[in-house]
Amino acid sequence: MKYSRILFLAAAVTGLASCAMEEVKEFPVDKPEYLEQYEYLKEYDVLKNYVDRTASPDFKLGAGVDASKFVGHGQEYLLAVSNFDEMTAGNAMKHASVVGNNGKMNFDLVTSFVEEAEKAGITVYGHTLAWHSQQNNKFLNTLIADRVDPNYTPELVPVEKYIDRTCIEVVSQDMVSAAWDTQFWIMCPTEFKEGDAWEVSMDIYALTEAAPGTQTHKATPGEYLHWAAIGNPGFKTEWTTFTNSGTIEAAAAGGYSIAFNLNDLATGNTWYFDNISFKLNGVEQVVNGSCDDPEGTASFFAKEYPAPNPSPARIVSKYKKIEMVEIPKTQDIPRTCVVVESQDMVSAAWDTQFWLYFPDTPMKEGDSWEVSMEVRADKDASAGTQTHVGPGGYIHWAAIGTVNFTTEWETYTASGTVDGSMNTGDAIAFNLNDFANANKYYFDNISFKLNGQEVISNGNCDDPNGTANFVAKEYPAGAGSAARIVDHYTIELPGGNTPQTPEEKKDTLTKAMDAWIKGMMEATKGKVTAWDAVNEAIAGVDGDGDGWYDLQSADNGDPASNFYWQDYLGSLDYVRLVVNKAREYYVGTEPLKLFINDYNLESDWDDNKKLKSLIHWIGEWEKDGTVIDGIGTQMHVSCYANADIQASKEAHVVKMFELLKDSGKLVKISELDMGYIDMDGNPVPTTNMTEEQHQQMAAYYKFIVSKYLEIIPAAQQYGITQWCTTDASGALGTGWRGGEPVGLWDLNYGRKHTYAGFADGLQGK
Repeated sequence: MKYSRILFLAAAVTGLASCAMEEVKEFPVDKPEYLEQYEYLKEYDVLKNYVDRTASPDFKLGAGVDASKFVGHGQEYLLAVSNFDEMTAGNAMKHASVVGNNGKMNFDLVTSFVEEAEKAGITVYGHTLAWHSQQNNKFLNTLIADRVDPNYTPELVPVEKYIDRTCIEVVSQDMVSAAWDTQFWIMCPTEFKEGDAWEVSMDIYALTEAAPGTQTHKATPGEYLHWAAIGNPGFKTEWTTFTNSGTIEAAAAGGYSIAFNLNDLATGNTWYFDNISFKLNGVEQVVNGSCDDPEGTASFFAKEYPAPNPSPARIVSKYKKIEMVEIPKTQDIPRTCVVVESQDMVSAAWDTQFWLYFPDTPMKEGDSWEVSMEVRADKDASAGTQTHVGPGGYIHWAAIGTVNFTTEWETYTASGTVDGSMNTGDAIAFNLNDFANANKYYFDNISFKLNGQEVISNGNCDDPNGTANFVAKEYPAGAGSAARIVDHYTIELPGGNTPQTPEEKKDTLTKAMDAWIKGMMEATKGKVTAWDAVNEAIAGVDGDGDGWYDLQSADNGDPASNFYWQDYLGSLDYVRLVVNKAREYYVGTEPLKLFINDYNLESDWDDNKKLKSLIHWIGEWEKDGTVIDGIGTQMHVSCYANADIQASKEAHVVKMFELLKDSGKLVKISELDMGYIDMDGNPVPTTNMTEEQHQQMAAYYKFIVSKYLEIIPAAQQYGITQWCTTDASGALGTGWRGGEPVGLWDLNYGRKHTYAGFADGLQGK
């Protein structure tokens, strides 16, 4: 599509305060190159001028924006100010965008965003005070980490480390017969004479501290002359310099060498010498004392037991150091079980997988199934399951539920009926890299029954060779192979850290939430009067079978990527805490409106069950007097080429609005955007869209907006926010709906047919 980027700013600025009018500059306009089918778009006014302020006095037309781009007064600023009443920042007001790894909060962008919006006469909607996603997980997990026991003494073990340095190395074994089993000599070319002045200096180091004695020997190493020489050098476990001086006594006259009796230390040791100097009457006697020339060893000899005779001492380029390091205490557990080892996730949750494989008894639609197994892992984790035809032959995203692993053996059980999408499946896949970190998973006493008939053999893992029913893929292995059955595994025992109690974690995180909400309310100074208090609180599963979808939790979510406050604060107390803290710290003069925001509330595949569940949970949260003002429905929707599917989608949009009306709460379409799905069920990239498909999307926008205004009473109408004003850049499937035609404007800020559909919906045409 080619057409002008006209924003009709002259009409737009009429709704702005006079102080803001100077902020709206002339928008650049290319020479129009209209195609005939877009000519009509020139006649449309800016969007917010189509809101009937008499019929819908409190209605706010909103847009999702990049806060930093808005503050920069670029095209996004002009588009937002011209066409909308309100803005929602995509990320700037979320926990991870403000809170650093050390817990310090930087609200600079938040403050600037709110202030710039006020100048432009446009309000800001707060998104979001609490969520499990986009939290600073590192900081929050630090708050609830185990405490270090100040009285704990770690168990240390020696670890060898080699360090670059040219020096002499002499290795002694345990003493066998005498202190001279192992010796080292400094040989001199000059005979010692009574009264000669001597001085010695050398760098010395040993793996074990010791102070060996020295003797005076004759011209041949080992030819003993006198029991004393230069004293007893003290070797430490760090390099030190030994120096001494004196006068040759009569008993040492006629000597030529200094011998070190290294087996004065009765236990084995490794000794090092470097930068060796021995002077007689001020004249250096040592050649290659720096040990830089490995061939120049004439001045140094050594005898290392059991070698019978001295030989030139060994010069090495690296010396060995022993460091004492703490190792975890472990315990070996005898048990036959399947073990599957995952590495850190590389690309997907299925990098590492485990399968229950029963090719002789594939599942059929309507079969009843029941599963039981004992499971554990080295780290707490959860894994989703899928239905496959043969290991790796994916057919359906669901199977036997999400399996939770803890460091203790626990029994997982579940049951159900095979639906059509699982038909012909003969393998249950566990996506072990749902937990993104390396881990070891263990399975035992495995049972999977179809219509009451066991299809797993060797479920107790007693036969290491009977692995036909168990298959594993451990990254980087490309294909599945028989899973490993082990007869023992190792666990790490608690050391010096003490886990915080659940009560302590709740208290700590309550304070963290208090500080976060207080900081945000202070930064926005009461100018943001409506907020998503909690985002996406409802999971899309009914794990306990009570008819309502469960609340979000690590048990049904992704604990590797998210932080589930509710698991520590309590599933009911979590929302109540956020709502009540927001009201406590809000300083504005207008009434504060707090929403629970969620997605898939219009879904037809579960007959709007998620919305029904959300309304149920709001009733639970409000039982203690907590007040929740509104419900936000995100509506990240798609327009379908398949007319039957599209009709079902539209019917459930209507049903959603009717349920929202009956809730009595304020209703906000909070993140409306739209893609297009072709007849094969695939998303269509912007570059491949036809004019007919664009017109179908425009009609769906018109339907959604007009039905909102028709069904939701004026007193409950908070408004509609278009989440993506322009189409999404990038390749299909990248970023947020990358490459999809999600905007009312194209990437060049040109109006699309969807602009007209949205505007017509606001007019009720």
